[in-house]
Amino acid sequence: MRFVLATHNPGKLKEMSAILSGLGVEVVSPAALGITVDVEETGTTFAENAMLKAKAVCAASGLPAIADDSGLCVDALNGGPGVYSARYGGEGLDDKGRYALLLQNMRGQTTRAAHFACAIACAFPDGDTLTAEGRCDGAIAFAPMGEGGFGYDPVFLVPDKGKTFGQLTAEEKDAISHRGKALRAFSEELATYLRK
Repeated sequence: MRFVLATHNPGKLKEMSAILSGLGVEVVSPAALGITVDVEETGTTFAENAMLKAKAVCAASGLPAIADDSGLCVDALNGGPGVYSARYGGEGLDDKGRYALLLQNMRGQTTRAAHFACAIACAFPDGDTLTAEGRCDGAIAFAPMGEGGFGYDPVFLVPDKGKTFGQLTAEEKDAISHRGKALRAFSEELATYLRK
């Protein structure tokens, strides 16, 4: 059974393939099918954005499509950057620029609580849909630490570990991360769906 993963990120494709191969699911990228779909993320939640992407890619490919949306929610910033995490600070910023801006905006804040959230959505050609979500609680560090991961990982501190996501191994991060939790929950949902 083939599913299209609505991403251009080879890391996400590899991760999803590893998890879903046990269900007899082959995961392909839109590019592998010659499909280019540019979806405007107009949702107000991660779940809405994930579903927008999944439905658009499903419609374009005629195959079941999986999409995810995730981001960082900081208590002191009223839940921001939230759904704007990847666009925080505007187009010109890279990952380092975005987390530098975040640290600047957090200056003087004593409340450093934050969480990463991830929503996964799957749309089928017959109109059926599945969703799953994951969350990882932590705090914003005072300075970036670690070279691993991507995005806000060097400034997202996991208190239980005493390390940022940027300091954890891929395996350590996967065991506790928002995306790891969402993927495992999604895998269970999909297994149940495919048995019906």
